[in-house]
Parts: sequence; C-alpha cells; structure tokens
Amino acid sequence: MKHSLQLRLSQHLTLTPQLQQSIRLLQLSTLELNQELETLLQENPLLERYEGNGEDGNDENYYGGDTPIPETSEAAPAEAPAAEQAPEVPETAMEQAEGLWDEAPGVYSHNDDEEQDGPQMAACTETLREHLLWQLNLLPLSERDKSMTMLLIDALDDAGYLQQDLAELATLLPPELEVDPVELDTALKHIQNMDPIGVGARSLSECLALQLSALPADTPGLDAALELARKHLEVLGARDFTKLKKLLQCNDEALRQVRALITGLNPRPGAEYAATDTRYIVHDVEVRKIKGQWTVRLNTDAMPRLRINRVYADILRRNRNASNKDLANQLQEARWLIKNVQQRFDTILRVSQAIVDRQRHFFDHGDVAMRPLVLREIAEEVSLHESTVSRVTTQKYMFTPRGIYELKYFFGSHVATDTGGACSATAIRALIKQLVAAEDIKRPLSDSQIAEVLSQQGIIVARRTIAKYREALQIPPVNLRKAL
Repeated sequence: MKHSLQLRLSQHLTLTPQLQQSIRLLQLSTLELNQELETLLQENPLLERYEGNGEDGNDENYYGGDTPIPETSEAAPAEAPAAEQAPEVPETAMEQAEGLWDEAPGVYSHNDDEEQDGPQMAACTETLREHLLWQLNLLPLSERDKSMTMLLIDALDDAGYLQQDLAELATLLPPELEVDPVELDTALKHIQNMDPIGVGARSLSECLALQLSALPADTPGLDAALELARKHLEVLGARDFTKLKKLLQCNDEALRQVRALITGLNPRPGAEYAATDTRYIVHDVEVRKIKGQWTVRLNTDAMPRLRINRVYADILRRNRNASNKDLANQLQEARWLIKNVQQRFDTILRVSQAIVDRQRHFFDHGDVAMRPLVLREIAEEVSLHESTVSRVTTQKYMFTPRGIYELKYFFGSHVATDTGGACSATAIRALIKQLVAAEDIKRPLSDSQIAEVLSQQGIIVARRTIAKYREALQIPPVNLRKAL
C-alpha cells in the first residue's frame, strides 16, 4: 500500500465547556438548578451567593464585579442552538417593567428586606400501623391475642385492607405456636372495631358494610344500603339503576338515599395515614395584566444571586503568577457560570413573553380561547432554535391569574374547522368539559353527540378523537355518567 500525505479542509462541531454548561443549565428546572449551584458553590471558592439589600444590579461585585465577564466569540451552531447568545440587555425586560409592575394596584412588589420564610420541614405524621398499635395497647387482651392482632396489623396494606387469607397466614406461622385460623379471625374482629372505621376489611364490599354498620340504626335507607354493599356493588358500578330497583324493591327516591349513603363512605380508610410524596413547584415567571397589556416578569425568588468572591479576586489581581493557575481557572469558571445563569433567565423571559403575546386570548377568556401553537412559531419570533425553545419550556412554570402552568401547556396540535381555520386541541378539550358539565344527567351526551354539537359550531372532530380527549380529561363514558 502506497503512503501519501493529503491536505483536506472540513468543518466539525466543537462544544466548548461554556456552551455545554449553558445547554445543561437551560434544561434544568428551578429546583434542579439550585441543587446544581449548591454543588458548584462548594467546589469553587471564587463563587459565592450574594446576600444584599435587593439592589443587586447596582453592586459592583454582582455578576463578576470589577473583573468583567468576558464576551464569548463562539457562535452557537445549529446542532447546539441552546447556547445561542441573547443580545446584550443591560436592563432586562423585567427591570424595564419594574416601575409599571409596582404601580399596578393589588400587585405584590418583592422586597428583599422583608423576612423570608425558611424551608418548610415535613411534619411527622402518624402511620396507620402506629395508630392501630396505640389502640391495641388500650385493649384488655392477653399477650397471645395481642401478638395475633399485631401480626394482622403488619399484614395490612396502605389502604387498610387485609389482602392475605387468614388460613394462608396461619400456615406461615411456626407449627409450635399452634395458631388456629379462628384465633386470627377473632384478632381481625378486634382490628375491624378500631378507628378508622372500615380498616381490616378483606374486600371493598366488607369495608363499606363495616362503615354502614357503624351508623345509627335509624338512618334512612340503612338496611337497603347494607344489602347493596354486600351483594350488588357490581350492579351499582355499572349504573344499572333499573335492575337495582328490582333487586332492592325500592323506588327512585329510596334508591337515591341508598346511593347517597354508599357514595358518602370512604373506600380507602387507611389512605389518610399513608405517607405522601409532596412535590413542590417553583414558578419561573409571573404574568399580570398592566394597563391593558399582559406582561411577564421573572420570579425574583427563583433567581439565584451569585457573585465573584472579592477576597480571592483581589489576591489573583495582586499575584499574577503560575502558582495561582488553579484559582485563575476557577475564576473563569465562576464568570462563565454567572453569565450562563443570567442568560438562562433572560432566555426564559423572552420565550415566556412571546408565548403570552400569542396566547393573550387564553389569559382573557380561558382554555376555550387557546390557539394552536408549535415550537417553531416561538423559535422564529425570538430568533432561537426549536430545540432551545423545547429546553426552555420543559419543567419551567408560569404563574398566571388562572393558575400555574408549565410552559409546554401552551403548545398543542390543531383540528381543522369547516371555515378553513384551526382550533387548538386544548380548546376542544375545554369545550368537551363544558358540554359534559351542562348535560342532562338523566340523558348524558354520547361521544357521537358531542362530535355533532362541535360540528354545529364549525369544529370538525371525529368520534374517536372525542373519546380520546374525554379519556384524557378522565370523564367516564356515557353509561357511567347516567344518574337517577
């Protein structure tokens, strides 16, 4: 094989560490960003949080102090558009609107001098097992009976049900204990007499029957409700009211009483003691109507205040030699981080304002006025790539007078209308919700009837599309929405 030397020109993509960091920070949620910053603050002594009097922008050390943040000359390529450089904005849109925001009546103006609430600690809640064991210790039972009852308490699930068969539990115990299933049945009766009422049931039917048995004997419709709970729950679930009236031998009014008793019970008595995983959302932007215009501002509580540590920066300025190379690198990394964090929030603000401008009818009239919107439209308006807009709208939240929404909520597909226009899928779901809420409960609308009503309004939607949207809204089918 003959060897040769050739000169070839080509282009290739290189992501600098600064661009990689910019992309990573942009796609993080606010909570994830704070976690990331805490790690970087521990690793980099040149970086610190700024605890000032709310005049961050006037502090000379803020955003890098007297060591200015260098401008990057790298242009973000199409494959990595998340690092596209936003135009230099000495005063962000938030700062420009600050005066208008504070002038708006009834709008909260943030003041850093005000006392801020500390982190909320999760309250220690009593578990179902602890609650039942406390009651067990109050009962005058022998040690053997308490042990049997404790065994069954440990076998309960989070909803308070006993899923295992008593005979099966008896076989799992050591033979030398000579445990009889009758003993376990007695222990179960002790549990079923405890609070919450219905705990220790082996089925939904038994759970409801236990709660009904605890009601006063003169409760109207109690006997029929007990019969329904023990024998005819499946018929009630199918909403076959004609068959129920025959089985219970009652009229419409009596059946309404029975149904009200059943639906007022708790099918999961142990759920109130179950541990819940609470997930908090920190909104990134806030929307208010000021002087007839919907205006977006950043949530100042979600914005981290970072700056360069002045002591270390002064040391580096006085001693510029090779021994301080590590500190110099950390100083550069701190500058990059501060600039990327600032650029992240500026990009979120620009994209949020563009979304609000496109969906202003939603803020005026609600979901029914939502217009179709795709990432490309916002990307073209703010001069960013679609992938950048996708990163910005993921796990970023907007606080509005109508509630808190993820930015992705404002994007959606469209359905054609007979006039040649388009209607947002969100608007169609809102219309379906309105139609179902206003329907006659004795004659609820079928999916075909809903599609026909929408077609009369100029919105052409197939029946299967209505069914898909109805299921997404967790609206039961027509046979399960029928009432007496």
